[in-house]
Amino acid sequence: MPTPKYSNDPEVEHSLRLSVRDGVAYSVMIGMSESYFSAYALFLKATTAQIAFLAAIPPLLGSAAQLFSAWLARRMSRRKPIILIGVAWQLAMLLPMIWLPYLFPERAVSFFIACTILYFAAFNLASPIWSSMMGDLVPERRRGRYFARRTRLMSLTAFTALWLAGIVLHFGKLQDQTRFAFLIIFTLALVARLYSLTQIARMTEPPSTTALPEPLVRRDILRRIRHSQFARFSLFYSFLNIAVTIVSPFITVYLLRDLKFSYLEFTTSAAMYVMAQFLTLNLWGRISDALGNRLILVVTGSTIAIIPGLWLLSTNFWYIVGLQIFGGLTWAGFSLSANNFIYDTVAPVKRATYMAFHNVLANGGIFVGSLLGGYLGTHFSDTVTFFGHTIHWPSQLCWLFVLSAIARTVVALLFIPHLKEVRDVPQRSAGWLIFRVTQFHALAGLIFSIFPFGQRPQQTTHKARVNKSG
Repeated sequence: MPTPKYSNDPEVEHSLRLSVRDGVAYSVMIGMSESYFSAYALFLKATTAQIAFLAAIPPLLGSAAQLFSAWLARRMSRRKPIILIGVAWQLAMLLPMIWLPYLFPERAVSFFIACTILYFAAFNLASPIWSSMMGDLVPERRRGRYFARRTRLMSLTAFTALWLAGIVLHFGKLQDQTRFAFLIIFTLALVARLYSLTQIARMTEPPSTTALPEPLVRRDILRRIRHSQFARFSLFYSFLNIAVTIVSPFITVYLLRDLKFSYLEFTTSAAMYVMAQFLTLNLWGRISDALGNRLILVVTGSTIAIIPGLWLLSTNFWYIVGLQIFGGLTWAGFSLSANNFIYDTVAPVKRATYMAFHNVLANGGIFVGSLLGGYLGTHFSDTVTFFGHTIHWPSQLCWLFVLSAIARTVVALLFIPHLKEVRDVPQRSAGWLIFRVTQFHALAGLIFSIFPFGQRPQQTTHKARVNKSG
């Protein structure tokens, strides 16, 4: 099947193809390393509080790198050098992650967290500038389909890398060589990011007039942001991050520590999430191009609110696989439409500044939610009594699923009704979109056949789950 053409300018078209290669290589790094950061921390004997710290601090301090990135872009008047510095810095942080636990095992968790902070700071240095440059490179009329195709290829690659890494870890654990297995997959991640760096270096940078971010300290900038559709969406995204990260950083802990999933079971559930994204992104991209992004945000943003509650219905492995498929389908639509919504609401000349502002708010939400979840996760009991009946949950972390579901529902009700479509697109109802996704995509039928909706949830005790998974 021939590669679609997105621009009539040969240099732009070539750069867009290089960006696809960059994204694929980046996905190998994600699948081989970043997806296993929490699992690696658990292997190094990290506590729940340290996992919370690992999830909360890097994004917060990374926000400072975003502001520095915007300031640096104004001084340099070019974007690609900043992106290259950030990518090189990020891949360089994988080296100490690999070797410091060998050299200083008694401080392994502390060193790993420090390296992770620098790793995400590097990502945040490049992120808003990369978004600005790609916003200029990708033609608006093709934006949804281009990013959908790029993200689909990235999801497929991440799925494959995730599986391979999981297999390496599985057999490494069987041979009592888990640390060596982590060394292998992190090294492969470093090589992949190095290839990604070479592809970005070959890309053509568009004219730099759109790369001059305005300083965020100016009052008129803050006033314009505060009263814009962009501000409403950024606040929605930030508060949603708080609600989501109350529980999301601890799902790895829940599966590996409390439910005693093997690395292979853990990888399978995570890989199904990625595969669901791959299978549905093209559909989401076409809907985004044709009908705008608000409709997708309404449906997926509302659906995201119920996902944590579904985690409480069963600890059965195959149920969790089905739940991950459902989550991947939903988050694929939300993430794609959220990204495109930002591009639609912000003029190109202001994009780097506004993206930095958006990412600072988003990372602040991650910081607050992760710390809140980490604190509450150590203060709850694994039993709950309703009307004289005591329920024994498989983990005290189950309370975080309840709180996250409540918080997501509140955020959706407060913000989603106020989001407005900024493009001139045909009007469709949320019901129409749900029908479109469920009736015209084969994956949806699989999801609804896997989920036991309308059936009595399986009550699997913690002891039974441990015995089943070995």
